[in-house]
Amino acid sequence: MARKYIDCREFPSEKNCSVTIAADSEQELMEVAVQHAVSVHGHQDTPAFRDQLRATMHEGRPPA
Repeated sequence: MARKYIDCREFPSEKNCSVTIAADSEQELMEVAVQHAVSVHGHQDTPAFRDQLRATMHEGRPPA
């Protein structure tokens, strides 16, 4: 299974967040990304929001 990541730089925000989160499993990545999105960006943890996050997951290693 390939490593997966989500890069906050792909989402415009007032905070100009530059965090990239990576994990070996989609489930692990989802849990950490949701925690970050809720606590830092004020998103609500809903099934629709999780679907949006899932759609932004990439395989491999994040770019520098």
